Formats: sequence, structure tokens, C-alpha cells
Amino acid sequence: MKSSANASRPHSATEGDTVPAVSFGEALATWVRVAILSFGGPAAQISVMHRLLVEEKGWISDARFMHALNYCMLLPGPEAMQLATYIGWLLHRTAGGLIAGTLFVLPGFVSILLLSVLYAGFADLPVVQALFFGIKAAVLAVVAQAMVRIGRRVLKNGWMVAIAGASFVAIFVLGVPFPYIIIAAALAGLAGGHWLHDRFTVITPAGDPDGDPDGGPEMESARPHHGRAFRVAATWLALWFVPLGAMMAVLGPDHVFSQIGWFFSKLAVLTFGGAYAVLAWMAQATVESYGWLAPGEMLDGLGMAESTPGPLIQVVQFVAFMGAFREPGVLSPMAAGIVGSVIATWMTFVPCFLWIFLGAPYVERLRNRARLNAALSAITAAVVGVVANLALWFGLHVLFGEVGKWRTGPVTLLVPNPATLDPASALLTLAALVALIRFRAGMLPVIGISAALGAAWYLATG
Repeated sequence: MKSSANASRPHSATEGDTVPAVSFGEALATWVRVAILSFGGPAAQISVMHRLLVEEKGWISDARFMHALNYCMLLPGPEAMQLATYIGWLLHRTAGGLIAGTLFVLPGFVSILLLSVLYAGFADLPVVQALFFGIKAAVLAVVAQAMVRIGRRVLKNGWMVAIAGASFVAIFVLGVPFPYIIIAAALAGLAGGHWLHDRFTVITPAGDPDGDPDGGPEMESARPHHGRAFRVAATWLALWFVPLGAMMAVLGPDHVFSQIGWFFSKLAVLTFGGAYAVLAWMAQATVESYGWLAPGEMLDGLGMAESTPGPLIQVVQFVAFMGAFREPGVLSPMAAGIVGSVIATWMTFVPCFLWIFLGAPYVERLRNRARLNAALSAITAAVVGVVANLALWFGLHVLFGEVGKWRTGPVTLLVPNPATLDPASALLTLAALVALIRFRAGMLPVIGISAALGAAWYLATG
């Protein structure tokens, strides 16, 4: 076991892959750059980190970077934020991970908080409605693009297509809760990985570290220790659940702050497969069960998250703000919205630090478990069906003015009124989708142009 001085020294995790000494100040400045540049979704955010940390700084090898990314992709929560936390931990242990992860979230938190305040206070102004008219269409196209992108990655045989189709039917037609779909997909993947390994293992590690990932003197200080694991788990579970328990005890379980804390605590452990996977469940629950948002408002919040720095799941902040704004209790609506926003952010991202600080020392032992990769493949296939449900759910509410429900037995279908189709929204959505998929246009320019065109049309015809 190494001394504390050696344990705190910046290091790498593979033999022959030594990270140069990095001062905490230099790392802090670099994490600020990462945070400022973290636009465009997880793929763009991961690319920014790779360029800065691997290519420009040389603090970590490409293989080690991909190894960390593989682990983060197995976790619930935003993989890009967790990757930043993981690499910060590699460089400067807990302090480094805290700084990297917090800075990754902070710009988006501030941006969405300001936008939420403006939205809640001025949403009825025609200019605001005009801007979000175009943004909704662009976001719908972004969700459809995400479905296509994930599908290309995983739908490589009939088994994966069947899992995606079953997932779509389960959530859209039968109303099966999202957690059950993920559990069923994971179990199917584990079984399929045992009996039909080649068919079920379609997602494999994105990189292969040089040499034995468990070997080398540099990994010694990062080997798992049960005492450390207990301390980490106790600390972060307390940070997660003590505030939640205090709210439940003082305010009662029916208070909006308690509901926000409990709902987003559940969501924090269900965001496998990226934010788009859980957005369908979150949108339907917050619109239909809690009444915190209207269907169109969920798309407005998603537009905010897509066009600001930080992880897409930061949309939880807007959802909680609007929910608390509408049920403020003894507080003013704006104050309640701000408190709700903070609660949702805390409950969403504290578990991310728990997963990294607790799991990082164990990651090498999970590295190449074939059945684990099969489970991940099946979950990702299920996510395609869930995102298809999200795209259809959003699409019906964006493109049609009236959407009803038809029920018979366990089957529930959304039925739009064809007479309420909005041709302008349909045309904007189609144009945005073509720009994203056919011409590979950037997400931010597409959202900006759609907002401008939609605003011009809305104001001209309104």
C-alpha cells in the first residue's frame, strides 16, 4: 500500500502510461475550459474532453480515456459529466473529481435557472411564444436524430430489433413503467449473452488499454479497499438521502419539495442509455401524474437544455422549477421555483459522484465481462424503443393542437385530431431533421435557425 503522498500524486492506471505531474491550479483552469465548451450533447462534450485532455495536454492516454468512458457508459446518469469526474479523480482524487464534475454542471445550472425565471415570468409574451414555437420543432428533430443514431449503433440483428420493438410497444401501448423495461432488457441481455453471445454482444468496449489493465505499480493506490468503499458509500448516501428524509419529515411526503426530491432521486438511478431514454418517463410523469408541466412546456425545457452548456439531463432543473413555481406554498412562486430547481439538481447529480468515487477502483475488474456487455447491448436496444416513444409522444403534441386518448383493456393509444395539424410546425421539423441527418448540421445552428424562422412565422401569422 502506498503512502498518502504517493496516493495523492497524479497518476495513470495502466502500465507504461504515466501521467505527468499536473498542478491543481492547471487542472482547475482546464476544467473551466471544458465546462465553458460543453455544448452540443454528450458526443460533443466527450470530444472536447478528448481533445483537451488527451491530444492537447497529454494528461491521459487515449486507451485510458476510452477505458474510463466504457465504465461511465454502464452507469445511470450523464456519461460525459461522469467521465469528467472520473478523470478528475484520476488526477487529484476526490478533490479533483468534485471540481471536474461540479464545474461541468455549473454553467448549465446557472443558464437554465436564468432561463427558467424568464420563462416563468414572461412565457405569455408573444415574442417568447414565437421563439419557442420554432425551438419545439428543432428539438423534436433532435430527439428523432438521437433515435436514429442509437439505432444505428445497436440494431444490428433481429434480436436487437425485437427488443427495441417490444420496448416501444410496452411503453407506448401498454404503459409499462420505464424501470421495468430496463430491468427486463438487462435480464434478457444476461440470458442472451449466455446462450447467444454473438447475437447479444453488439456493443463492445470502445478502446483496449495497452497491457494488463490491472497491472502496473500505478494502479496499486487505486485498488479497491472495503474500508474506503464503506466510507465513500456512507458519505455520499448521507448527502443524497438525509436532505430527502429531512424534507419528508418536516414538510410531509405530499409537499412539492418532497415530491421533487423523491421523483428525481428515482430518476437518478434510471438514466441508463442517456438522458433521452428517461425523458419519456419523466415527461409523462411530470405532465400527467404530477401536473407540473404542460406537454409543450417539456419541449421548451428540453430546448433550453439542448442550447446551453452541460448535460442534457439538466432539464430536470426546469421541470422542478415550474413544478414548485405552480405550487409555492408559503414562498413566492419565484423563490419556490429556485428552491425546487436546487433540489432537483442535487438529487440528480449527487448519485453521479457516488457511482464514480465508489466504483472507480473496481472498474478494472468489470472491464471485459462479456455478459455485462450483452446486458448493456440489450438495454441500449430497449432504449431505442423508449426514445421512439419519446419522439412520437413529443411529435403528436408539437404537430397537433388536439391529442386525445383511446383505451381498451390494457391498451392506451394517443389519438391526434387530424384537423388540428400545424403545417408550419411539420415543415420546420422536417427541415430541421433533414439538416441534422442528411447534411450533418450542428445542433446549435439548427436550433437557432429554427427559432428565428419559427418566430418570424408565428409573429407574421399571429
